Amino acid sequence: MNLETLCQSALALTKEVGAFQRLEVARFDRTVTEFKGAPNNLVSFVDKESERILVKGLGELLPAAGFITEEGTVEQSKNQEFTWVIDPLDGTTNFMHGYAYFTISVGLLQHGVPVLGIIYDPSHDEAFYGWQGGGAWCNGQRMHCSAVSALGESLLTCGFPYKPGTQRQAYLDLLVEIMETTHGFRRLGSAAIDLAYVARGWFEGFFEYQLNSWDMAAGVLLIREAGGTVTDFEGGDTFLFGGNVIGAAAGMHGELRTLVAKYMGS
Repeated sequence: MNLETLCQSALALTKEVGAFQRLEVARFDRTVTEFKGAPNNLVSFVDKESERILVKGLGELLPAAGFITEEGTVEQSKNQEFTWVIDPLDGTTNFMHGYAYFTISVGLLQHGVPVLGIIYDPSHDEAFYGWQGGGAWCNGQRMHCSAVSALGESLLTCGFPYKPGTQRQAYLDLLVEIMETTHGFRRLGSAAIDLAYVARGWFEGFFEYQLNSWDMAAGVLLIREAGGTVTDFEGGDTFLFGGNVIGAAAGMHGELRTLVAKYMGS
């Protein structure tokens, strides 16, 4: 299987879904929404329809592959050699409010390891994509993580979990130290675009806890192919299904991980 060819075909499909989302965001009725267990965890028909289109098209591209998807419109399975991991609309709340930071995230795992990743930003028509051994790209331009090697000179990005948890105060304390010792942090509301921007070199690092695999499968591949480092909070590789992830420029990942572990370590 040629990963580059597969990536280009999957990217074309993802852009079709992006065109659908651009049409819908302009006329979306916020009163027609559902909640997934929390008032800040929303889902719309756009999420579900986008996922159906992706599942159908990706299933035709790689019929033997399984699926892990946020909205569960297809039987979930990660036991095949290849598995598509899909977030059809990452940043649903942004989408519903007309805030132009929402993305489509499509990752492909081989034996549980990301080998292909696509993150498409329909609002800005920016496609971030890559495949194992082929580098990371944005609209045809090669991407590289930032060369910054000092945490104090970094601009970071992060997210906030939907679920309340015992680590919430520790996380807030971590953010206070980051505000006081770095160039600051931003929260865009889409983990996928955060990870893509780290691969692009616009942010030096990203961290979050309680993420799902569909939030990060594509993005971690892009960061690695752009020369960055991705681990869990303890420096291991359980992030994809463990929920805790740090993706950063290689030169300052260790320093960022040490700081995160100070507050969020086991």
